[in-house]
Amino acid sequence: MGGEANVMEGIWHGGDLGRARALFPAAPKPWIDLSTGINPIPYPLPALPLSLWQRLPAADDEAALLTAARNAYRVLAEAGIVAAPGTQILIDLLPRVVPDRVGAGPVAVLGPTYAEHALAWRKMGATVVEADTLAQADDAATVVVVNPNNPDGRLLPQEALTVLAARCAARGGLLVVDEAFCDFTPEASLVPALPPATLVLRSFGKTYGLAGVRLGFAMGEADLVSALRDAMGPWAVAGPALSIGAQALADAAWLAQAGAARTADAARLDAVLAPLGEIIGGTALFRLLATPAAPALFAHLGAHGLYVRRFQHDPTRLRFGLPGDAPGWARLEAALASFAPPSRAS
Repeated sequence: MGGEANVMEGIWHGGDLGRARALFPAAPKPWIDLSTGINPIPYPLPALPLSLWQRLPAADDEAALLTAARNAYRVLAEAGIVAAPGTQILIDLLPRVVPDRVGAGPVAVLGPTYAEHALAWRKMGATVVEADTLAQADDAATVVVVNPNNPDGRLLPQEALTVLAARCAARGGLLVVDEAFCDFTPEASLVPALPPATLVLRSFGKTYGLAGVRLGFAMGEADLVSALRDAMGPWAVAGPALSIGAQALADAAWLAQAGAARTADAARLDAVLAPLGEIIGGTALFRLLATPAAPALFAHLGAHGLYVRRFQHDPTRLRFGLPGDAPGWARLEAALASFAPPSRAS
């Protein structure tokens, strides 16, 4: 692992098996990627007509997707909604389209969480405070929260978010709520009671296991949503993504079945991880383990062709995604059973 310093520059993200192969070139194959929070059992792709690949995305196709998204996310009639090629572009664009909010006061990001939020605001010159609690964000005009949080699954109640939104509005700021992992806990979503000065982000690819489709949404005040749409320009979302998203978001039965199955998988993962440390949270798509042996466990799993997520801010934590099939579970369970934590020096 001597070349790791060169490989691990910048913000660490899950899902990069090229990085895993560089760190563990002798690992057995195929690799099992447990470093993301993406559903390992994807929505079954519908048959797509060739015309979707041959023409520009049609306005009718986009309208059908947005109608399905409004229904699935329970968006208020007066709220705006826009589709984007993934949530990441919305995170990056948002500070650019609200320069008045950038200058209104500090931006607080409730963390530790997805690091791209803080980076996007800093790139536009905002003063960013990474807060551990809402109390530490008390002086901020704009506040960013991920709910459920990545990586620990922390949930903030709607009442607290509504109060927070009112405070942000009074200061000329904005409340940004990233609900990327909210599909399996719809009762936690702020969308059905969207307060003023609030923008909610939703990700399609994680829950539906189709991250490569690159599809996400922003919901909030019509003027703000329109600014995001204008910043992306025409035909931002590919035609096949419009079609796949519209069908999947309308399939409530699949979502319910997937939610029940992944919740059971998460409980199974808790059971196999429990002997190794403290399970400090997660969602139905990932679990977070705290153990002083995390660096050794990461290396042990990597040597067995299993890639998990570690963190720059805390080397004692590892996040585990879900295996997608019986062989994957068997390899994970065998590797965990063979792990011997290093003894501590007395």
